[in-house]
Amino acid sequence: MARLRRLVVPGQVHHLVQRGHNAQPVFVDDEDRRLFLAALQDALRSHSVVLHAYALLDNQVQLLLRPPSEPALSGMMQALGRRYVAMFNRRHGRSGTLWEGRFRAGVVQEGVHTQQGLLLVDGLACRHGMAASPQTSRWSSAPHRLGLCRDPLVTNPPEYWRLGNTPFEREAAYAALLAQGLDEAQLRHIEHAACSGWAIGSPQYLADIEQQLGRPVRPRARGRPPRRIAGA
Repeated sequence: MARLRRLVVPGQVHHLVQRGHNAQPVFVDDEDRRLFLAALQDALRSHSVVLHAYALLDNQVQLLLRPPSEPALSGMMQALGRRYVAMFNRRHGRSGTLWEGRFRAGVVQEGVHTQQGLLLVDGLACRHGMAASPQTSRWSSAPHRLGLCRDPLVTNPPEYWRLGNTPFEREAAYAALLAQGLDEAQLRHIEHAACSGWAIGSPQYLADIEQQLGRPVRPRARGRPPRRIAGA
């Protein structure tokens, strides 16, 4: 069966995952991370892609972003990959691929699902033991949303602005949500959708996208469809 084209819906939020080849590190030190973010900033600007959240783990990158068109997402990641891999290989005296094949991405419905995506990405460093708290997660968008720094890479989505009328209210509300976290089933669902190239959202949202694109955007139910009885 032919592989479906990557699911991209212009103007919608996308959760993107890119992992190192054979789970190898894609960042050896903080300089690697600085170089990656500089390359990411240029790639975002060149392709007019909006970034809502990011997390740089030792062997993977997760992003929450909004591309303006279908080619913009792939173009941005290709530009980022070419530049960063060349710098990484040059710094560390290596050659060849760095990433595990194509990046994976899924579409995320605005509202509660986008808020959950923010919480997942901003909580990754803690979940993987790289930070004691979101406030100390240096290589993610969490400190920006908690009011500890201003990150020029990040644009907060409407879901964040609705958390309060003042910066203090929004930061406190978001800190409480991060402290509460997502349950394991929610985390697995969101990451599985991104890694499998599906969309997440309400049944009506998924049905609307399927009609718009003329293709499935969620896994089909397992098993054969029920047989139709003639004359029934």
